[in-house]
Amino acid sequence: MTDNSGRVVLIAPDCFGGTLTANEAAEAIAEGWRRGSPADRLLLRPLADGGPGFVDVLHTALGGELHTVEVTGPRGEPVTAVWLAHDGTAYIESAQAAGLHLVPKAERAAGAATTRGVGELLLEAVRAGMRTAVVGLGGSATTDGGAGLFAALGAGPVDALGSPLPDGGAALADCAGLAGRPDLGELRLVAASDVDNPLLGPTGAAHVFGPQKGADADQVEQLDRALTRWSEVLLEELGADVAGLAGAGAAGGLGGALLALGATVDSGADLVRRLSQLDEALDSAGLVLTGEGSFDWQSLRGKLVSRVAAGAAERGVPCLVLAGQVSVGRREAGAAGVEESYSVTEHVGSVAKAMAEPAAGLSGLAERVAAQWRSPQN
Repeated sequence: MTDNSGRVVLIAPDCFGGTLTANEAAEAIAEGWRRGSPADRLLLRPLADGGPGFVDVLHTALGGELHTVEVTGPRGEPVTAVWLAHDGTAYIESAQAAGLHLVPKAERAAGAATTRGVGELLLEAVRAGMRTAVVGLGGSATTDGGAGLFAALGAGPVDALGSPLPDGGAALADCAGLAGRPDLGELRLVAASDVDNPLLGPTGAAHVFGPQKGADADQVEQLDRALTRWSEVLLEELGADVAGLAGAGAAGGLGGALLALGATVDSGADLVRRLSQLDEALDSAGLVLTGEGSFDWQSLRGKLVSRVAAGAAERGVPCLVLAGQVSVGRREAGAAGVEESYSVTEHVGSVAKAMAEPAAGLSGLAERVAAQWRSPQN
């Protein structure tokens, strides 16, 4: 319930593409909203679904201790990654070690990128005495089925002579076994993802996600065959039949590797929703603001924005979307629980301007929208 000190406005955005993290987007919206409707009380609940921003958002929600380490990046180079320790649980964002954003577009090679750094982050969690590791999946540059992660754990793929295979999914076509047994001690694993693709086939890791990671049509087919061989090895060596499991194709098959190690699967969005107490915030709100880089048809199919809108609709609270670009019609948005949607690009006049100063553009849009939606107390 709200009180007499002003209407409660909940600000719960996802990240904005490669321009703003969810935290930065929430702050930009809040800054503009305070100018346009100063009497409102703002609740900031930035969101993530397991991909980029996962650790940042959970640190905001939970507190805890951030650990900064150097691990192997997707191209084999050192990268700096941050993981969160809270109450015996390590929260790991796979994109920090294997993210697509770490590879320039012209240099993307789906068949060579590795998840080795994600395995190194898990080893850091073991060394720190964590009991559970929650691995956020999404935004990866990799299609190696988690073979790099296995290599970091001492169980990398080997050829028929027992020699280690090169990093990357393409080499898995020659996989004859594992170098050893993966060992994470008593660490319990949770794979946090909102992708339910299997490892193989037309809806699998290579076919669906390979093209955005630099794979052409021939390479997609080669990677799917290589991942098929990798899944056979996981079954032969570990007794883990993961090929057809929902979520095994997440993060280029990293989900399958985690499932082979005994991970349970949780929705990344639902996990963040619980830990950030989003439902409690929705209960108290008189107006809800959410947003993302592009509010499009995919947004209406279970993405974070649609989940926030649905939660608002269940409570009879209006929900507004502030996005970089909007391509959803008003009728479709309304059916998803969105009262109105607003575009930063339209507000500033061009995509180039919106990309050049994303925080300023979003803040200015929020100020304009706040003036339109001012409560009587303002």
